[in-house]
Amino acid sequence: MIALCLVSLLAAAPVPGAASSDVLLDSLNAELGRSKKGLPGEKDAPLYYLAYRVTDGEVYTQAASFGALEGQRRSVGEKAGRVRLLDVSVRMGTRELDNTHKVRGGSWFDFDFGEGSHALPIDDDPFALQVALWKATDDAYRAAAKALLKVRANVAVKAREEDQAADFSLDGPHQRLEPRSKPLADQLDREKWEGVLKRLSAPFKSHPTILRSSVALQASSTTQYFVDSAGASLREPRFFARLAVNASVRADDGMELELYDSAEATDASALPTEADFAVRVQKVIDRLEALRKAPAVEPYSGPAIVTHRAAGVFFHEIFGHRIEGHRQKDADEGHTFTKRVGKSVLPDFISVTDDPTRARFGDTPLNGFYLFDEEGQPAQRVNLVENGILKAFLMGRSPIDGFPNSNGHGRAQPGKKPVSRQGNLMVSSTRQLPFAALRAKLIDEVKAQGKPYGLMFEEISGGFTNTRAGGTPQAFKVIPQVVYRVYADGRPDELVRGVDLVGTPLSSFEHIIATGDDFQVFNGFCGAESGWVPVSAVAPSMLISNIEVERKGNTHESAPLLPPPPVGAGGGAR
Repeated sequence: MIALCLVSLLAAAPVPGAASSDVLLDSLNAELGRSKKGLPGEKDAPLYYLAYRVTDGEVYTQAASFGALEGQRRSVGEKAGRVRLLDVSVRMGTRELDNTHKVRGGSWFDFDFGEGSHALPIDDDPFALQVALWKATDDAYRAAAKALLKVRANVAVKAREEDQAADFSLDGPHQRLEPRSKPLADQLDREKWEGVLKRLSAPFKSHPTILRSSVALQASSTTQYFVDSAGASLREPRFFARLAVNASVRADDGMELELYDSAEATDASALPTEADFAVRVQKVIDRLEALRKAPAVEPYSGPAIVTHRAAGVFFHEIFGHRIEGHRQKDADEGHTFTKRVGKSVLPDFISVTDDPTRARFGDTPLNGFYLFDEEGQPAQRVNLVENGILKAFLMGRSPIDGFPNSNGHGRAQPGKKPVSRQGNLMVSSTRQLPFAALRAKLIDEVKAQGKPYGLMFEEISGGFTNTRAGGTPQAFKVIPQVVYRVYADGRPDELVRGVDLVGTPLSSFEHIIATGDDFQVFNGFCGAESGWVPVSAVAPSMLISNIEVERKGNTHESAPLLPPPPVGAGGGAR
């Protein structure tokens, strides 16, 4: 296991010579200083904070299906693989009450439509860059002034808020200038990978029941810039690559079934070899063929094992989102854990941390690794739960009662405003069993409850959770991909399909009775208010004495009316 300690990084001086000939950084600082002096705001509504955040670099996505390349996919704001996106943060008023304060009970017209990145020139032309920065700053300033008027009116007519914490923390500025990212072409041989993608996707040709399939490579090499009026100056290179396969079939009753597998890397050399990933492609094919013929599960409540990667997603969805700091302050949230600090929220053998400073778990890169968040604050390890007791929340620069400072978890995709989000959520346990013993304990629990079988969740593709108070239940739904029935009478495990795992968080946590010793990593992307951010979850398999599943809906569509076309000369027949 390799951990990156930020103590020495934050104390270090900027890399010698790193700031030289960086036209973009110079332009950011020049326009920041000009705007800070020229946009003071009104006497009772001063501009007290201004920040620029830029994502500058290259992105590449290519996919192949049935042995042929698909059209290259491009992201919003992307031009010929190049992106340079600016986000401007303007705060007017005071630290205690500013334009970012939530308008309670607002209508559709009260929503803030000021979000969205500004495309900067990709050429290093100082004048062109400063003109674009000037226009974007003016837009953000005007939007902030309007928002502050609404905030003050809203506070004046609404009941006193329970959480009286300020709108912005006093965390100090940081400076660190790393070398800029390398060109993507220097790190990735695109022509080579296009051939690999075609060959990896070709085996789907011989499986006519698989209706859709794709093998894709996503890669980005970007430099993240952050400067603010308090004196922050950050430059951080980031590389990310993902090789993924996904495919779907339709069962005879019309149910759509999809499988997904991927490998992530923070260095191109760490991507799997073609031979290694071909094995994973074949596993997806074999499982899809088996799932198509598997029986559909009926609604069930009883014992289950949620295996490692699936347990990581389980915790991310039902626990991780509920300890994000901004949710404790929002009056419209359910506040599952807001007043539980110092109290038991999980079994006493479970602890949870979130550690974005950690780059790898064993040999596996962690998606949620970063040095600084999108608010210019250093990433920090946070001990959230110790032996079942809640200790802390994930914090950005929006304080809450009892937690006045950021712990480096203010995150966002370009075009969105940062809020507190998860990074690398890591679950540990002092009640670990070898997997064989955990499985035996599952069967014992099944027999004790008089059930014919338990369930075992091997893979989970993702899920969603409702944390809001109001008319809808604060429940979760997790979407398994591979589920087995484990019979108490010794029959072989049976693959089943059409399962959605549902429930409420507090009840689910109370029923965790043991864990395995088989920790593994789930890497993915999480979407919430501040957009899609890369995340990881590390967990062992978990035995849960009572879990609830419901049957997945289906499309009721029949199989295609015509058989698939033949592969063609040299490719065999389907």
